Amino acid sequence: MSRPPHTRLSGDAKQALFASLKTGKPSEATSRKRAADRSAPARSYDTSFESLPGFREAQVQRAAAELFGVGNPFYRLHTTQAGARSEIDGKPVLNFASYDYLGLNAETEVQEAARAAISEWGTSVSASRITAGERPFHRELEAELAAVYEAEAALVFVSGHATNISVISQLVGPGDLILHDALIHNSAVVGAQLSGAQRRTFPHNDMDALEAMLRAERDSFGRVLVVTEGLFSMDGDSPDLARLIELKTRFGAWLMVDDAHGLGVLGRTGRGLAEHCGVDPGGVDIWMGTLSKTLASCGGYIAGKAALVDYLKFTAPGFVYSVGIPAPAATASLAALRMMRQEPERAARLQENGRLFLELACAAGLDTGTSNGHCVVPVILGDSLRTAVLAQRLLARGINAVPIIPPAVPEKAARLRFFISSTHRPEDLRQAVSGVREEVDGLDRDGISLANLGALAGGLAGR
Repeated sequence: MSRPPHTRLSGDAKQALFASLKTGKPSEATSRKRAADRSAPARSYDTSFESLPGFREAQVQRAAAELFGVGNPFYRLHTTQAGARSEIDGKPVLNFASYDYLGLNAETEVQEAARAAISEWGTSVSASRITAGERPFHRELEAELAAVYEAEAALVFVSGHATNISVISQLVGPGDLILHDALIHNSAVVGAQLSGAQRRTFPHNDMDALEAMLRAERDSFGRVLVVTEGLFSMDGDSPDLARLIELKTRFGAWLMVDDAHGLGVLGRTGRGLAEHCGVDPGGVDIWMGTLSKTLASCGGYIAGKAALVDYLKFTAPGFVYSVGIPAPAATASLAALRMMRQEPERAARLQENGRLFLELACAAGLDTGTSNGHCVVPVILGDSLRTAVLAQRLLARGINAVPIIPPAVPEKAARLRFFISSTHRPEDLRQAVSGVREEVDGLDRDGISLANLGALAGGLAGR
């Protein structure tokens, strides 16, 4: 290997260097250079937050909404406890924007469990569990979550989003492969990106495409992780679990199912995708779920083999370096989980409501995509402006449903998303569907669309 030539210093330069080393002060030449650098004009850097990607796009969308007199359809202020009904800015609404699928958030038994836990344990465990230690409610909740999936163990994280990020990025890395459904949740995508593994997407619920990808690429990688959802939160449909288990077994892969929206919703007693499909849950290597939906709290969890849980307890960043779930959150979820198990009629009532809403929406000629009518039913308009205006007009009628627009979905898939609860009444569902139908017809009469907005903007610019 060639070496750079030594720089030869003159005698005066050597003396200046030795003097500066001895005194700890820069030489006169160095001082002059630093002074010159300070007096030179500074390079201009853009430090404004307005320069961030997406900021201008958000401003354009806001201006378009204002042009049609549409307020911000997001971050609406609820002024009471939100369930099947709520109040927004003090006005009563039928609420279709809540994950409280079984209505357990409002149950006295769940709320009393949280209150009692605060009295006994306080509002925080004050550090990560590896540092501050565990509490009995941690182990009770994890044991009962494991029982739902007939798993050896479970582990509760303080955040559902962080659960997917931490677990996926910790289990696989460079030299491995992640195959996930094209409509998988953002948390799984971010976890895959951070893992360093190769990432491929297969078309939504297309098991033939997944099989072809496994056949073509399995032998080129060390570990392979297949990730899907039990109930897709944007579309309200589910995968073929038996086929997934057969594929992961044949090709030697891990299977991870995000059952966040499936627990309490799918299956005769609400135990999720495995019960819904009549499949042994032990065929899934990694069950993931959240405490913020059916279980009326906040956090995430993993259920599976004891070796998996032991590994994650000492390596998953979102667990090791994050505070343990506090007592009121854990005990509320534990009470909700027990009520779900003891009262399967809640899941049955939810499923009846979901079927009714889907039937009504289809009969009204609304596009519900691939929804199976469990608890998530989209109404797809395929135009973000129409979707936002529809949400605003429905709110004026006392119906709250949140629009899903780009970048969350492609423009052609812009939609209102309705979350159904076991506590909605049949007349609530009929009122909502008839309201949507009437307002969609109104959008047609008024000619509201992004295309018309562009024509209007062009006309205004020409004046």
